[in-house]
Order: sequence, then structure tokens, then C-alpha cells
Amino acid sequence: MASPPTSFKLRRLDTRVGPVALLTMDNGEDWRKPNTFGEQALRSLEDALLELEGADWRGLLVTGKPFVFAVGADIGEFGGIAPERARLGGRAGHELFGRIRDLPFVTVAAVNGAALGGGVEIALHCDYRTIASSVRHFACPEVFLGLIPGWGGTQLVPRLVGAEEAVRFVVENPLRQNRMLDARQAVENGYADALLEPVEFLDESLAFLLGAVEEGAGKRRPGADLSDVGEVCRKARARLDGQVHGATPAPYRALDLIEGAATWPLEEGYRAEEDALAELLPGPQAQASIYAFDLVERRAKRGVGIPEAEPRRVQKVGVVGAGLMARQLALLFLRRLEVPVVLRDLTQEQVDDAVVWVADELADLVRRGRLGEGKARFLGSLVTGDTEWDVFAGCDLVVEAVFEELAVKQEVFAQLERVVAPECVLATNTSSLSVTATSAGLAHPERVVGMHFFNPVAVLPLVELVRTPQTDEVTLATARDVTRKLRKTGVLVSDAPGFVVNRLLGRQSSVVTDALDHGNSVEEADEAVLRMGLPMAPSVLLQLVGPKVANHVRHTLNAAWPDRFPLSPTLESLAEGGEPVVVEHAPRSVDELHRAVLEALADEARHILEEGVVAEAADIDTCLLLGAGFPFWLGGITKHLDQTGVSERVVGRALAELGPGARADVIAAPSGG
Repeated sequence: MASPPTSFKLRRLDTRVGPVALLTMDNGEDWRKPNTFGEQALRSLEDALLELEGADWRGLLVTGKPFVFAVGADIGEFGGIAPERARLGGRAGHELFGRIRDLPFVTVAAVNGAALGGGVEIALHCDYRTIASSVRHFACPEVFLGLIPGWGGTQLVPRLVGAEEAVRFVVENPLRQNRMLDARQAVENGYADALLEPVEFLDESLAFLLGAVEEGAGKRRPGADLSDVGEVCRKARARLDGQVHGATPAPYRALDLIEGAATWPLEEGYRAEEDALAELLPGPQAQASIYAFDLVERRAKRGVGIPEAEPRRVQKVGVVGAGLMARQLALLFLRRLEVPVVLRDLTQEQVDDAVVWVADELADLVRRGRLGEGKARFLGSLVTGDTEWDVFAGCDLVVEAVFEELAVKQEVFAQLERVVAPECVLATNTSSLSVTATSAGLAHPERVVGMHFFNPVAVLPLVELVRTPQTDEVTLATARDVTRKLRKTGVLVSDAPGFVVNRLLGRQSSVVTDALDHGNSVEEADEAVLRMGLPMAPSVLLQLVGPKVANHVRHTLNAAWPDRFPLSPTLESLAEGGEPVVVEHAPRSVDELHRAVLEALADEARHILEEGVVAEAADIDTCLLLGAGFPFWLGGITKHLDQTGVSERVVGRALAELGPGARADVIAAPSGG
């Protein structure tokens, strides 16, 4: 659904210094549909500017509707855009925002809520900025989307805060999982001039404007010292090479623009931004990002495939296990559901240690200002644990997070069924085992569902919701409802080894370990994967997951598809604490390995779609974006494989055309296994 058009509503305020204009950005919706700048919004701004330029005002205050300032351009207008239209869109923003900057009276942006992209840029065209202390999202995330800030951001940010902070804000923060500033950081880093409490924010912002007028502060033209910009950008390019490996041009182009801001007149900088938009916005990375944005922000939130059944009410949660994953889950349930949470493990020492860990994490949130002391005490009082199974009596949902052994998980569910009510939902956090097999022998297998969370739980938003042939609609609806309340995104998948994320990463790993088995170095194997622009090298991911766990997953996948997931002597050795094992010295070039990785991913995506593990290629991409940190400008993976012709070469058609039961006309065997 397209974003509703934003209007610029102008109101006259008669004050002690004379008439002041209040310009409010408002699309008529609540905070869940934030203000964006599409073509209609820019026309509304133009109308407002005619009034502002045609009367004797003493000042201007620009603000947003409740809880939202503005989140930038309407991304819904970007799909399939032509270069010239992209250029004209950039020029329209430059001209209109530039007219705000050129108004002959003092202008203040009152940033009352989320300010992203164009929202930040319109604020930067004002002389001063106030910001509400409640604001948590202040950023220019365009590089995250394969773009650059195109309405003056690359030119005004360095002039305001200097080269190092500009590079961090415009380039590096978006590539660090789209990191954003909160209000206090925005003030400390020089973007805003006053930090105000939200209760009287608009009145205090108006007082700030009136004070500036009375003091004769006048217009402001920031001119930070940019003598170090060349060296700062040189070092940043070197870091980029090690981070995205040239896979996306946007961050490099942004650095060029920041560097140019030191010497260009502002109008020349505007033209350079327009040139960059004309090149980048129609390009494959930005178009893939638009696709990815729609998946994550719109499609996935609709709960595609989830039945309309009424979910059960969850008032008490159990977690089987007290290890790292179990602890993270307990903390998440506490913070988001605010219901009693009980843990169970083999020894009381393990349980007590987990409860203390949760308390320490709550205390850390208090120290960082993310949680009030009273709320932390309340939440801490809700978590308990024991070694007896009876602790789960009265639970509405129990999630097991024990070791990845089928027999162990079956025993857990058998014990749970003795003590919980028949309507209690039993969920497994297995990463690769059959949920159907886990529930075999239960009296009520219909209330078993997979809820596969990803580590670290606090960071990765995906939950693979695994439906078995027996899982009933109420169970699935309950799992999805809980997932939503946890502020996670659930993607419906069928019960198959490895589901989606681990299956695809396992196939990628098969190519990597085969390379090591045949004499390639770890560095060469890493580079072959990192060329896609992924945030983490395979060797680092292996250490994070743990070689033993990775090898266990490989065995699970090998049991199902031995030809595509061969066991690896190197992985077996690493799992036992050894070194890579070369079975034959026949290394391939990094180019050959990179091609093999892409072709293996295309082939496995084909199998996932033909088997009906997910309904569409879009589900694969959503899983990789949210569960494996694949960058938006790759579009997950199937968009990239389709754009680059890999799908056609391997499968015979675009992966986007495949679905359950579909067969490719031509199946080419991918190299690299």
C-alpha cells in the first residue's frame, strides 16, 4: 500500500516578536504511517513556500505530526525509475529545501520524532534544530539502501559536524546494521542545538525560536574545518574495501561527495548529488533494496500464510534449558510480554546462574537508560527456575532450547506433555532437526510448532515459524502472535531439514569447506563469499556458531541430501579442535569459488521453492535479510541471483518465477557442489 501523501500545513502564530510561521508535516495518519516526501508532498511544500516568501514573517518553526518528524522520500515511488526522473527528483528536493535555507528570517526545525533521510535533510536546511529527548531514530540510512543522501545531506552534514563525524553518520552507521542516533547523541554530535523534554516540546521550541529572533542570532551558515577530509575519506575507503569488497557503489560515492563538500560551492554539491542519484537509484543495488524494503516493512508484517484463527492468550512462558540461547529467550519474553517466565535445567546451579544472568542484563539496561529501575525490579521478580518438570505447570507456551539431539528433544516434549495443559503450545527452537519427528509419539502433536530464533536474539529479528503436517491453526496463530509481540518478524516455513536460513548457509558452507578440503586458504574461501558484500566472513561465522554445532547441522543436511551437503574432513577436524584437512591439493581461484557459491545458492533456492518449504522466493529473501544479515542492496539473495543471470544459468529461469511444485525447464548442475 502506498504511503499517504504528506501535507505541509502552515499556521500563523502572533507572538511578542511579530508573526511567526508554524509549518507542520502531516499525512493524516497515526505514527504507524510516518510522514514521507513523495511528489504530492513536494508540491504541498512549494505551496507553503509561496506563502512564506510572500509575507513579512519574523521566523519559521518546522515540525512533524505527533511522534514523527519525517522519514524521507517515499520509497514506493522509486521502483523502476529512469535516470532522468531520479535526477529531477533530486533537483526538486534541492530547490525546495534550498528555498527554506534562503528564507530571510530565522528558521528552526523542531524534531519531535523519527527523522530519517530527507527528514534530516529538511532539518539541516533550517538555521537551528531542537530535538525531543524521546527521539530514538535520527539518521541518514540511504547507503544501507544502495543510495546516497540526495537532498543535501552529503554537503550539509560535513559543513556542520566535520569530516570524521560526517563519514560515520552518512557511510559507516548505515553499514553497521543501520545504526541510528538518539536525541542525546544528535545534540552531542552537533546535529541539534537544544535537547528538550517531549511534554512541552513545541512550546519550548517556539521559545527557542523567539529567543533567537530577539537576540538577533540571524541566519547561520555552518563552516566546519574540513582540512582533514582527504585523509579521513582515504582511510574510510580502505575500511570499506575490507567491509563491502566493492559489492555496492553507494558508500564509495558518498565518500566522494563528502570530500567534495570541502571545496565545492553548495550548488555544485547539489548537482553532484543529482548525478549520483541518476546513476544509483535505477541501478541494481538500489532497486534490490526497494524490493527488500517492501518485503521487510510491508509483506512480512502481514503474516503471509498465517491462518486467521484466534491466538491463545499467553500469560506464562516456560523455557527448557538454561544455556545462552535459553537465557536470551527468557530475557526477551520478560521484556516484551511482561509475564512470568520459568526456566528448567539439569542442575539448580545452572538454573540459578541463568536467573542471575537475566538480572544482570536488566541492570545493564537500567545503566544504559533503556529501562527504569522500577520496571527492572518488576521484571526480575517474574523470572524463576527449577530442576523439576512441574515448574512448567500453568504455562501457556513452553519453548525448548536444549542440545540439538532428536532423542533429547523428544524426551523434553514427552516430559512436558505430562505437566502442561492440552492447550499449552509447545515450541522447539531447533535449527535443523525435524519438528515432526520431535513431536512423534505425543498425544497432542497438533500443538507443536517450530519457533527458530537466531543468535544473537536481541539483534536478529527473524523467527522461522515451522509448521508440521499436524500443527493446527490456533497453534500457528499463537506462535505468530507471540512473535509479533516480541517485536520479531515471523516467516512461515514447512518442516524440512535446516528450514531456510541454515539450509542456504549450509549449502554455501559446503562450497567453502570443499575449497578448504582441496587446498584453498581460509582467506581465499572467505573472500569468495565476502565479494557479495556480506557482513561476516564464513570463518568468523563458523567461530560464532561453533564448529561442533556447524558440523552437527551438516550431518543433518547430509542425511537428507548427501550429494549437495557432503561431509567435510576439514569441518570434522575443526569440530574436534583440529586444523583444516587437505584431502587433495586442487585449489580454485577466488573467482571460481565465488561463482560456485552463487550457483550453489541458486540451486538450493530452487530446491527450497520446488519442495514448498516456503511459498515464494520473497520468503527466502526475507529470511536471509532478517536472519542472516544479508544486505538490503543484495535484495536477500534471489533478487541478486536473478539480476545477475545466475538463476537463468543454473535453474533456467528467474527464481522469482518458481514456487511449490514448479519445475525449471532447464536444470544445469552447479559447480562447487
